[in-house]
Amino acid sequence: MNVDYLRISVTDRCNLQCVYCNPLGCCQVTQSDEVLIAEEIKRAVRLLVDCGIRKVRITGGEPLVREDIVALVGELAGVDGIEDLSLTTNGVFLGALAPELKAAGLQRVNVSVDSMDRHTYKRISGFDLLPSVVGGVHKAMEVGLTPVKINSVVIKGLNDSDEQIAALAEMSVRLPVAVRFIEYYPTNTHTRPAADYVPNRMVRTIIERWFGPLSGAVMAPGNGPALYFKIRDSAGAIGFISGRSSIFCHSCSRLRLTSSGKLMPCLYSARTYDLGTLMRNDATDEQIRDFVKVILSEKNRFTKSNSFKEEFSMCGVGG
Repeated sequence: MNVDYLRISVTDRCNLQCVYCNPLGCCQVTQSDEVLIAEEIKRAVRLLVDCGIRKVRITGGEPLVREDIVALVGELAGVDGIEDLSLTTNGVFLGALAPELKAAGLQRVNVSVDSMDRHTYKRISGFDLLPSVVGGVHKAMEVGLTPVKINSVVIKGLNDSDEQIAALAEMSVRLPVAVRFIEYYPTNTHTRPAADYVPNRMVRTIIERWFGPLSGAVMAPGNGPALYFKIRDSAGAIGFISGRSSIFCHSCSRLRLTSSGKLMPCLYSARTYDLGTLMRNDATDEQIRDFVKVILSEKNRFTKSNSFKEEFSMCGVGG
């Protein structure tokens, strides 16, 4: 598999406390002086592009809490060889920043929306901010950060009812967005228990009970494992990311770069490679490219079935 997709966590800070990621509100684990500065991120991306990366997604934590995020997007948009530059956000600040992000060169966004009910949204995220998030989705569409994708993690006992799932799916009927249902995957003892996982086959059953059979698989722009379908006569699409019930290691084309500069060839492995320290120790471009090539040559060794990772927080590695 050709590795051409990079996910960069530009911060591990977040302004929400979602039960599946940061329920204690203590997401920041990286000291501020360890977080890569914009120049370091740009250099890392430039050299990774030299090694075959063509698609870059900016993540967090919440990337829009980073004060220089618009300038950083502009720097990355100027790197020759990047064909797709996108960003994943919780959407709280998206309404205010979408025009600037688009002008800086961002192409599209994914927005986390786990419920269309304000009370449930607050139970999941810790804050009553759903109107701001929905406003951010509309602003993103207005300025052309499209196609907008909605990410929804389904948690047993919180947002897994027929009504909750139907309300999320209905967004794809009236809006040209892809609503993606993501299977919950526990990453540490502070998040919801593993038993709160809801398989996507159950989510699909609920959607088809409300809206009728989904169409055959359709293509949608993206770089990940989502399978897309359509509700009849809908403006958008329905996607399923089944990371718990399925294995798609054979088609994985991504690397992750943490906010402190650790390269991760596999989300499920504890193995990381310290690119940040290498850059700060004055390694030459050639040395860094050689370092990356070794990582790429070893990536296929890491799979969900043969790897082991200690507890971690998704906001620390890029959700």
